[in-house]
Amino acid sequence: MGELKLSRDLVFFDIESTGLNVVKDKIVQIALIKYSKYNLEPVELQMLINPMIPISPESIAIHGITPEMLETKPTFQQVGQQIYDFIGDADLAGYNSDRFDVPMLIEEFFRVGIDFDIDNRNLIDVQKIFYKMEPRTLKAAYMRYCGKELVGAHDALADVRATVNVLFGQIDAYRGTDYESGEGEVTPNPITENIDEIAKFLADPTNIDVTNRLKVASNGEIVFNFGKYIGQPAGKTLYNDRQYYHWIQEKDFSAQVKKLTKKILEDHETKMKKV
Repeated sequence: MGELKLSRDLVFFDIESTGLNVVKDKIVQIALIKYSKYNLEPVELQMLINPMIPISPESIAIHGITPEMLETKPTFQQVGQQIYDFIGDADLAGYNSDRFDVPMLIEEFFRVGIDFDIDNRNLIDVQKIFYKMEPRTLKAAYMRYCGKELVGAHDALADVRATVNVLFGQIDAYRGTDYESGEGEVTPNPITENIDEIAKFLADPTNIDVTNRLKVASNGEIVFNFGKYIGQPAGKTLYNDRQYYHWIQEKDFSAQVKKLTKKILEDHETKMKKV
């Protein structure tokens, strides 16, 4: 691995959290590695943090950090200054860090009275390098799986013909290849000529609508995935706050979301009548 050319320190970092809301959720683990032009070896800092709020079951399933593991750990109030001092005026790097890790870290610092300014820092999101250098366009996919340039891109018929060829190319490329998720679950040989199996592999069981406004929680209940009621049971919320229901029906939500919220409310009303 080559050496980095640095104008200032560079801190790679990653956080695990109570959930995915960068404003409301909190950090349960942080790991940082600092590279400096003055030190030959990078310096590491890692700690578990007691968030003092519940950890969502979905997050526990991903990172495996339970409330019991954090009972005796310090709060961010207690370690925030140490983390701030470790970072100093360094640039920041991470994976998907611009959308998640950086804003959540800023919020944590803000809550303990530390102004963590990023205006003069370089932000290096490694995921963005990946996406820019390995573009996820049809043209790129056609070259990757079919081995040639796509002629006539953005003509509908040319694009759909290319998509057909890309799928066949993917089947050839991934035949016999198992998929391992980020949680370590293995799906044997998911990409074959069997369309039902491909659809099953691609499906997100938590997804309710195509705009991702509603989702299925770990307990099987449908919850909101946006707005002030994010994470709250949709049926109970719509039943108790009819103004919110009417707001959804009147605003620029998809027809699917409007239809689903109407049915969810009706189902909850039926349930309440039986109580």
